[in-house]
Amino acid sequence: MARSRGGAATRRYMEQLPRLIADRVLPGAARAGAKVIAEGAKLELGGRRADGVNGSKVLIADSVKVRAKKHSTLIVARVLLQGPGAYVGRWLEYGTSGHFISVDPAYRRGMTARRTNKQIKNGDTAMKATLMINGKPVGATVYHPGSKKVPFLRPSLDKNQDEAKAAAQNYINARVTRAGISASASEGEDQ
Repeated sequence: MARSRGGAATRRYMEQLPRLIADRVLPGAARAGAKVIAEGAKLELGGRRADGVNGSKVLIADSVKVRAKKHSTLIVARVLLQGPGAYVGRWLEYGTSGHFISVDPAYRRGMTARRTNKQIKNGDTAMKATLMINGKPVGATVYHPGSKKVPFLRPSLDKNQDEAKAAAQNYINARVTRAGISASASEGEDQ
């Protein structure tokens, strides 16, 4: 009669295998695919710049970041805008509708434009001061006609989705082998 050893250990390993893949491999695969989309978005943005702190100019493409996170049983990789220039990236992607601008730095008291607009909308008359543009008073409000959208994230996804899937699959293939599952310990959130 034939005898075998290690059956219990093999069964334990096979029971743990889905969790090991989900914990050690899939977040990195999702991140690898998202990196391809992020690089495409950076190319779509080109050399567009935004105003940074102290009047400096920053590349909007530098605000494109990749984050991967595990939510319960779902692994989510996101390409997002974060950091200097991110605010302009959102306006480019979706455009803006016409709006009134009404903020004077002397009356802003360090609040964000959104909060200032909310206070004006709620009837705070002290906030309705003269709008200054380049140091010249131009009135209590200025109408901005809005801007047309110049999408860069969605076109990147549309153009690069097959390459992103291939990058994720290559990541998985490199880490799941006959010898076992390997994952680099230094893998975390990437830029």
